[in-house]
Amino acid sequence: MLAYLLNLATLICINAVLAITLNFIMGYAGIFSLSHAIFFGVGAYTAAFFATHYSASLFLAMPVAMVVAGLLSLVLALPALRVRGEYFVAASLGLQVLGVTVFSEWKSVTGGLGGVIGIPPVELFGYAVTDPTQFFLLALACLIPVLLITSALLRSSFGRNLKAIRDSESAAHAFGKNVAAIKTLSVVVSSALAAVAGTLYAFYLGFINVESFMLDTSVLLMAMVIIGGTGTLLGPIVGAVLLMLLPSLFSYMSFLPQTEIGAIQQIAYGVVMVLLMIYRPGGIVGSGKRSQA
Repeated sequence: MLAYLLNLATLICINAVLAITLNFIMGYAGIFSLSHAIFFGVGAYTAAFFATHYSASLFLAMPVAMVVAGLLSLVLALPALRVRGEYFVAASLGLQVLGVTVFSEWKSVTGGLGGVIGIPPVELFGYAVTDPTQFFLLALACLIPVLLITSALLRSSFGRNLKAIRDSESAAHAFGKNVAAIKTLSVVVSSALAAVAGTLYAFYLGFINVESFMLDTSVLLMAMVIIGGTGTLLGPIVGAVLLMLLPSLFSYMSFLPQTEIGAIQQIAYGVVMVLLMIYRPGGIVGSGKRSQA
């Protein structure tokens, strides 16, 4: 039972990191991306490749993964951010499909559909972290700085510019803000921090394949942010906890047909999101109205 709870808590921390980073661009900059799982995957594959070929040190693998994800997002964000609103959503969906195809076909790096196996345990100061309790503490130790970094950025002038763009991109542009540069930088920061979660995920499982980085994951992350509360610091964490606990709760309901748990879970997600959009568009943590934080 303890091992199960530790596994659940570790995955909640990893998904909370992803939800926080998605909320950074979605809740504060108004950039609705359906490709966040791709940068999660870039971080995971980069860390896995680095660990299997060079070093499993967290202090080397994680920065490399963050740099690769950040640079890749810079290249991809520049043309994609030329469009806005529903056009950007469509562009990010195309990026998601493209990324999954690359993950599936670039066999020399990603292992193709078979994935990457034999990822060594992560090392801290030369010590291999193999104990589940220690890895949970490591995941928690990574979640806290990500939360603090995003909080600090949002309180800075950069964060105020993001909120100004979210509220009215045209007005921000009229006041002399470099909207394209600010949006691009926000995507780079978000993607680099998403690679933190990818690195933890690769080391935690010791095996990764493309199924963890598909459109379902991007939609699930968006659901975490919306249900928890867009534009709030704690909302993504609350959403991650709820959506990670929900499958476990369903599995304990013996009166439900176990073979249909997945479908029931999807229906529950859909119903909750529809009800929230109607009665509490700001999410559980957000206000009754859409948050303007």
